[in-house]
Amino acid sequence: MSADVIIPASLLPRDGRFGSGPSKVRQAQVDAVAAGGRSLLGTSHRKPPVKALVGSVREGLAEFFRIPDGYEVILGNGGSTAFWDAATFSLVRERAAHGVFGEFGAKFAASTAGAPFLASSLVTEVPAGQVCLPDVAPTADVFAWPHNETSTGAAAPVRRIGDPGSLVVIDGTSAAGGLDVDISQTDVYYFAPQKNFGADGGLWLAVLSPAAIERIELLAASGRWIPPFLSLKLALDNSRANQTLNTPAVASLILLANQIEWLNAHGGLAWATNRTSQSASHLYGWAQANPAATPFVENPSWRSNVVGTIDIDESIDAVQITKILRSNGVVDIDPYRKLGRNQLRVAMFPSVDPSDVALLTQAIDFVIERVAG
Repeated sequence: MSADVIIPASLLPRDGRFGSGPSKVRQAQVDAVAAGGRSLLGTSHRKPPVKALVGSVREGLAEFFRIPDGYEVILGNGGSTAFWDAATFSLVRERAAHGVFGEFGAKFAASTAGAPFLASSLVTEVPAGQVCLPDVAPTADVFAWPHNETSTGAAAPVRRIGDPGSLVVIDGTSAAGGLDVDISQTDVYYFAPQKNFGADGGLWLAVLSPAAIERIELLAASGRWIPPFLSLKLALDNSRANQTLNTPAVASLILLANQIEWLNAHGGLAWATNRTSQSASHLYGWAQANPAATPFVENPSWRSNVVGTIDIDESIDAVQITKILRSNGVVDIDPYRKLGRNQLRVAMFPSVDPSDVALLTQAIDFVIERVAG
């Protein structure tokens, strides 16, 4: 059937990429990679051209997030998956407390729970589609949860909890750059660049408070064995020299630097969050008005503005919808595989034009009429 349904051009988004990561990359970013190829690609990451590139990323993010005095931006190889293990070694002194409301929060909780040198992790968990913060426990010295759960499209508040000596560690992977955040309410706000920042995976970035830096240095000097690749102390030292411990993907850094420059030129975080809010208004408004669609996240205050999950009536096969859309150039709106729902998942990162989200809903309506009929 997918080969037979042709969606009118007037209903199709101008750009059909709505993937939740890797995400849409703007043409200007691709052009930046081509333009920077001769001076940046194929040269050492410890030489001035690449170090200047890393420096521009760190400075650009500091401006974008309006980081407080004393906070620092650091980066390393391996993506958020690697950062969970790095945080386990370099941020948790004795015990972590986690808020788990989806796949990615659960993965960080599993990292700290499996560490033989830590006390058992404290996990507060709710079903997918809901939101929770960790229970405040005096024995925990790290409180961690995702700002945005990529797997479910639920967004949590970011605010300080726990005793003054504890750290608030926030996974901003799919939130950073598209959801508002007060960095002063965190000690560590970490993310990968393949979502709102339109780059490739394999890199992590983090904004650290003075308290987090002190904890990193304390644990590095404690005698705890920390693999060099997972040492946040080594990442901190190298970042201060505008480099990474290991060779980075320079092309990804170019994509990232260009995206940060674009975001800051348009008004920074305030502009980006207004843009994602417009997209979310289109998507959720359509779902609430459509008898065949329902926002998966029931509580409106928890619905993410950067990743929207929409349940489709069981009488209509969502897989068939995505196949037809893909054959018409609209891609990657499949649900998270482990969630197992008859669902569509739409990324609404700043690179996605809000008008394209509005057109996407029209295209979906066109397909539903044919599938249901």
